[in-house]
Amino acid sequence: MARSTDSPPRMRPRRPRRRVSVIGVAGELLITAGVLVLLFLGWQVWWNNLVMSGQQTSAAAEQSKKWIDDATKAPPAGRPDPGSTATPTVPSPSPSSDPPVMARPADYQAFAVLYIPRLGAEWKRTIRQTVDVQRVLNSYTAGVGHYTDTQLPGEVGNFAVAGHDSGWGNTFIDLSKLRIGDRIYVQTAQGWYTYVFRNFEYVQPSAVQVLLPVPRQPQATPTDRLMTITTCNPPFHAGERLIAYSTFAAYSPAQQIPPEIASAVARAG
Repeated sequence: MARSTDSPPRMRPRRPRRRVSVIGVAGELLITAGVLVLLFLGWQVWWNNLVMSGQQTSAAAEQSKKWIDDATKAPPAGRPDPGSTATPTVPSPSPSSDPPVMARPADYQAFAVLYIPRLGAEWKRTIRQTVDVQRVLNSYTAGVGHYTDTQLPGEVGNFAVAGHDSGWGNTFIDLSKLRIGDRIYVQTAQGWYTYVFRNFEYVQPSAVQVLLPVPRQPQATPTDRLMTITTCNPPFHAGERLIAYSTFAAYSPAQQIPPEIASAVARAG
């Protein structure tokens, strides 16, 4: 009987079955969800700041245009309205060094528009009374608030305002880019107040003395017209405050737009 030359079939080794861990799957899902949440938050913060900045700029442009239009339509000083029988009156002259000072505005009232060319050719923000976070600093129609215990534009003492550095429109995120001699313009219904940037100071959040009529000198009597801008520092943190000091330089009536920002104001109109 012939012997068979066929070899017995070889058995392939069996691959070990991969056990799917419930904990492992849950961990991967949580990591994926965390990444998606971070991406969403980043997008929301970036997009919200972009939208809010645009709306704050538009609101300031509308307010600025309204004051200019009102001043243009108003009869010149000393002349009555057309058709009026009233006797013309000539206002008493006042020294050019004493600019007009408005009456104290009501809380949350929009009373000024702030222009800082160094922060961008189109940069402008509405200033409202008080530094209330929700109704002023976080507002889509403002962004800058006035410390109610400080002076008003053109007044002897310290006209102090505040705004966020980052978030809610990134109002003052580039404030540190100011250079000595930069012009800062404050528009009100009365006219234009020009301030010139002088210097920075970095302080703790508790250093409220920077808001005094003469910053950090509680016993001093003010003789200068100052403007102080406060914001958090560094961006996206609130560990300290960045303070920008400016001094008053000039005043012009509402119809006389400062040349440096004339083109930006005209485009806004």
